[in-house]
Amino acid sequence: MRIHIVARKIKMSKPVKEFIEAKFTKLHEYLENIVWAQAIVSVEKKIHSAEVVVHAGHQTMKAAAESDEMYSAIDKAMDKMEAQIKKYKERFTDHHATETVGLDEFTTLVGPEIRFSVVKDVPLKPMNKEEAVIEMEKIGYNFWMFQDKGSKQLQVVFKRLDSTYGLLQPVKK
Repeated sequence: MRIHIVARKIKMSKPVKEFIEAKFTKLHEYLENIVWAQAIVSVEKKIHSAEVVVHAGHQTMKAAAESDEMYSAIDKAMDKMEAQIKKYKERFTDHHATETVGLDEFTTLVGPEIRFSVVKDVPLKPMNKEEAVIEMEKIGYNFWMFQDKGSKQLQVVFKRLDSTYGLLQPVKK
């Protein structure tokens, strides 16, 4: 997760920066596919304001708050963002009770119907695997197809669950 902190009309102190980064780390515990996050803090006429923007997957969420104290404004904005993230995550959890059925009741298993909801044209430009990972992270995808500069072969980079990256290379057998 990339974190970008902007201070307007105020000098950014190290404790405030560390406080914001700690809050973002807490948000990252709730939702692991956060691509980037931004915090904008400012002061105008003794009113401290904080705005938080988080991009996770294909969703961008914003929250803002004002207070007479900087830490309080950041806390309020992060609390609002936490509520949005919980609501966002709630949409993807299955609330239906699952009924367990023994496999001995079925004689043959039929696979699920395969449907394509999106077909996307991807322009191929030669790049190395590191550039492909940067492009994938910038867009917020879990995988990216590219043409390798050296071998001119199509390859795929993907993000693994343990936050490392994988590479699919074609081989002839």
